[in-house]
Amino acid sequence: QVQLVESGGGLVQAGGSLRLSCVASGRTFDYVDMGWYRQAPGKEREFVASIDWSGGRTNYVDSVKGRFTISRTYAASTVHLQMNNLRPEDTAAYYCNAERAERRVPWGQGTQVTVSS
Repeated sequence: QVQLVESGGGLVQAGGSLRLSCVASGRTFDYVDMGWYRQAPGKEREFVASIDWSGGRTNYVDSVKGRFTISRTYAASTVHLQMNNLRPEDTAAYYCNAERAERRVPWGQGTQVTVSS
């Protein structure tokens, strides 16, 4: 059974940094374009960042450009999200999954990021 496990969230002050990780078990995502998504309380899940299978193309939602960096480690089948200069509006549960809807697997538990002002 495929499972995505996100980690690295926590409570930080505005301006702080966190590094999120996503590990897939049950299958490899090494050749799949992957993305990070987030969902704040009372809001729909939204796209944050994506990286193609080669690691050569990345894409970000405007609100995180220049602050977040997505990367992947093939040896560990892991996708990372380095988040710098965090803002209170970044507070949300963060999830990873395939970028394209037709390649997605069931969503994991996510990792909570809370940014205090």
